[in-house]
Amino acid sequence: MTIRQRREQEEYLLLAPWATHSAETAGRDAPISGDDLRTEFQRDRDRIIHCKSFRRLKFKTQVFLSPEGDHFRTRLTHTLEVSQVARTIARALRLNEDLAEAIALGHDLGHTPYGHIGERTLDTLLEGGFRHNEQSLRVVERLERGGQGLNLTREVRDGILAHSGPIQPKTPEAECVRRADRIAYLNHDLDDALRGGVLKEKDLPEECLRVLGRTHGERINTMITDLVAQSEGKAHLVMSPAIQQATDDLREFMFEKVYRNGWRDPEEARCDYVLRHLYEYYCDRPGEMPEEFVRLSEEDGISRSVCDFLSCMTDRYATRQFTSLFSPSSFPAF
Repeated sequence: MTIRQRREQEEYLLLAPWATHSAETAGRDAPISGDDLRTEFQRDRDRIIHCKSFRRLKFKTQVFLSPEGDHFRTRLTHTLEVSQVARTIARALRLNEDLAEAIALGHDLGHTPYGHIGERTLDTLLEGGFRHNEQSLRVVERLERGGQGLNLTREVRDGILAHSGPIQPKTPEAECVRRADRIAYLNHDLDDALRGGVLKEKDLPEECLRVLGRTHGERINTMITDLVAQSEGKAHLVMSPAIQQATDDLREFMFEKVYRNGWRDPEEARCDYVLRHLYEYYCDRPGEMPEEFVRLSEEDGISRSVCDFLSCMTDRYATRQFTSLFSPSSFPAF
């Protein structure tokens, strides 16, 4: 018996009846030979961690653009926090932790430079709209490995697509990630907003603090422990009404005071300006994109491939490209 087979047998003994078993995966689009050490979901996790899109998350915005402090979250640290929360929930509920981890690590691979600012810009430029969860799926299916994709299992791809938006997850592990994503970003974005001076402690909604806790750690712990307690023995994840309401109220507060209150309007306008000009430039000159995107432009259309190229950029790469294309490299002497 291989290590993988032993792990698959342990899943049948230890996991909840409604958990997703790696030995029963719906499979991949292109079959691959078995691995003696890793289950299929572990292999997906490793493929994601080693892909270029994952590494680029280090230089993509979460909320704060080019922050001066060293402790603000990036899209990569957000992803790692989501993974930690999802694994905690999955383990506590006897779900497949490897599947939850793989989905969490891949859920934001398609995010744009400049965070949701960039997403909104591309959404106005691409016919049919641009949504980061759909782009994350496109990354693992179409863009990675020079157009071959990562050939992930269907369960991981479903979880990546369904981590946000109206599409409902097909596995409880994907539900874990959907919940973990919200728990993570509400709490760490609040923490960063306090660190950056956008919010002060006195601004925080008292009722949310009373129910969820007055510190960063208390609020995360309250949400996770309540979710686990309310979901134990159930095929779907739920919170108690009081905690769910407080979480929803905190989310509304964050959208009103942090995500959409105008404190970064000038910076958002500059980011929008950069991406729009890059889009127009490469639509007019698709041959100047890297070869893999030139090929995509011939197969999927220029607008689609240009949006793919822009969404893959990190904040600093997009800014550098804009500077190199539109700023004079030198000025004449007078």
